[in-house]
Amino acid sequence: MAAHVIAIDQGTTSTRAIVFDGVLAPIATAQRELTQIYLAPGRVEHDPEEIWTDTVATVREAMAKADVAARDVAAIGITNQRETVILWDRATGKPIHNAIVWQDRRTADVCAALRTGGYEPAISAKTGLLLDPYFSATKIGWLLDHVEGARAAAEAGRLAFGTVDSFLLWRLTGGKVHATDATNAARTLLLDIRRGAWDDELAAVLRVPIALLPRVQDCAGEFGTTQPDLFGGPIRILGVAGDQQAATVGQGCFTPGMMKSTYGTGCFALLNTGTALVASRNRLLTTIAYQLDGRRTYALEGAIFVAGAAVQWLRDGLKLIAQAPDVGPLAASADSEEQVYLVPGFVGLGAPWWDANARGAIYGLTRNTGAAELARATLESVGYQTRDLIDAMRADWPAAADAGTVLRVDGGMTASDATMQFLADILDSPVDRPVVMETTALGAAYLAGRTAGICPDVAEFAAMWKLDRRFQPAMDPAMRAKKWAGWQDAVRRTLTQT
Repeated sequence: MAAHVIAIDQGTTSTRAIVFDGVLAPIATAQRELTQIYLAPGRVEHDPEEIWTDTVATVREAMAKADVAARDVAAIGITNQRETVILWDRATGKPIHNAIVWQDRRTADVCAALRTGGYEPAISAKTGLLLDPYFSATKIGWLLDHVEGARAAAEAGRLAFGTVDSFLLWRLTGGKVHATDATNAARTLLLDIRRGAWDDELAAVLRVPIALLPRVQDCAGEFGTTQPDLFGGPIRILGVAGDQQAATVGQGCFTPGMMKSTYGTGCFALLNTGTALVASRNRLLTTIAYQLDGRRTYALEGAIFVAGAAVQWLRDGLKLIAQAPDVGPLAASADSEEQVYLVPGFVGLGAPWWDANARGAIYGLTRNTGAAELARATLESVGYQTRDLIDAMRADWPAAADAGTVLRVDGGMTASDATMQFLADILDSPVDRPVVMETTALGAAYLAGRTAGICPDVAEFAAMWKLDRRFQPAMDPAMRAKKWAGWQDAVRRTLTQT
């Protein structure tokens, strides 16, 4: 009996494939770094063909490392960078342009015009989102208006739209499946999250032809079968979820009030609100956490655009470190008397500020400031931004504060004990790091394995979660207040909106 599951984790900076065994233990991994195409300030693209070739290559490599054949794999689960937009020709399967990445800000003026036109309240009421270039719809519109012949082809039904999951499904199934799951669909500005369906009025306002859009499904279900020649035989695709929702599943956050935060390129915190669709008063997002058996579970989400990407900037832009893990030891050597703040608005500021025109800034520089102080400010910026989100969540949904929510964390930056300790200190609440930190891939694998019948139900899977370490707050309250006041002042000085 096939007892393995493969998770395809197509992220912003890399593409990975992980083979899990029947008890969801990872046994082999393959990874390729994804080229970042920076055309101009605020413009970020990816090559869809590179995404595709890397996906196939990493799955093959991981299968070879694990010594498993297609017949040994019960299912594939896909998790992906959300909001990134790809349009392709239905006849040839070829993209008409590079993918426009979720970080891209080229449609800021379009969003501002829609906001000025009074459309945001109605759009937010249906989608739970705000009018921001972060989301997919205005990116779709940009492609339709800037690629010659694209709008006419879309209206004639000759083009297909997808976030990365849909594009991979199309390619993996040889063009037989044009689908997405509810969590990815909920990030487009086109889905009514109460009905779980595309909305004609939203599509009309945002000038997106309905004919472009994929079928919306549960996160766990039948998404087609891979072409036999790709991996030595057909493999069923049985689970799909956007990366942050997959991490929510992988962290076992199935109970209302549970909260997780993932630290990758950006940082994304999700608070499970159950069947309650909580409208934020603090400019957070209301979104679908997961959809199973036709039932939607909702969440409040806070999105930080730059977390690990700031460490990449230290490495690639400033050349202060040779590799990402070097940032921790460098930061540890910083002068404790220096109070330097990095506001990493390289592509604008996300929740709760939503300032698309803000840009990165550094405050508190002195003649004594050096590489170590910049490194510490970079790591601390992640903690400060997380507190922005958590404070807003607790204000929006007092039940979370009443529960004394413990924050479960995952992603590459959580390997740094010092960073996680600062996070607990500035939040003044416990931070739990799991044994399995690759929870995004784990969530995708679970969704696929659940559909295949080789994984337990939700309650049993949640009980399998294991703690690696709990970080307890230890900072002096006066120091916490001082550092937090300095951060708030730095953000105030950075914002372009009033």
